[in-house]
Amino acid sequence: MAKPFVASIIMIVASCTAPQKEVATYQVGQIVTTHGEMLLWLYDETPVHRSSFIELASTGYWDSLSFNRVIEDFVIQGGCPDTPEGFSESPYLLDPEFKEELKHVYGAVGAGRDNNPEKLSAGCQFYIVHNQEGIPRLDGNYTVFGQVFKGLETLEKIATLETDSLDAPLEVVDIDVNIIELTEAQLQENGFEIKQDS
Repeated sequence: MAKPFVASIIMIVASCTAPQKEVATYQVGQIVTTHGEMLLWLYDETPVHRSSFIELASTGYWDSLSFNRVIEDFVIQGGCPDTPEGFSESPYLLDPEFKEELKHVYGAVGAGRDNNPEKLSAGCQFYIVHNQEGIPRLDGNYTVFGQVFKGLETLEKIATLETDSLDAPLEVVDIDVNIIELTEAQLQENGFEIKQDS
């Protein structure tokens, strides 16, 4: 009578130790501010800018910086200082990755630059579009590499802060930029649907 019981135990143990299928995760940008959190989808279509953002976020590059330029109905901008000499404090410059399908729509995340003729992006400077109608004149001039899919209310709060004559917010808006891993189900829970070509 003991043999069937032992066999049952072996079957239960085998089922418990069977290898579990790993669930795929996706790297997502996270910006935490005193006004809330924003989650960013980073486009595979712009691999250089995507990799740069992931690298700087992962090393905590931006965590002592802020959104230092805020223009309602235009953009909120953060990262390296926007100086008259250009982005002299950027750790490096990036070749542009203009994509016809990636537009400056509301919530788009783009790479800042100075007026260099090659339209090279500053590795450290990024902005988020705050214009419900989008900003078409920036298309093909500045690289869009991401999109806010959660936390647009945070974008609204920051974009409508009172600013000085240089568009700097009177209240310092510190940023904590991270890369987090989300499953497809978690992305859907947060309002993002993965497309086949994403």
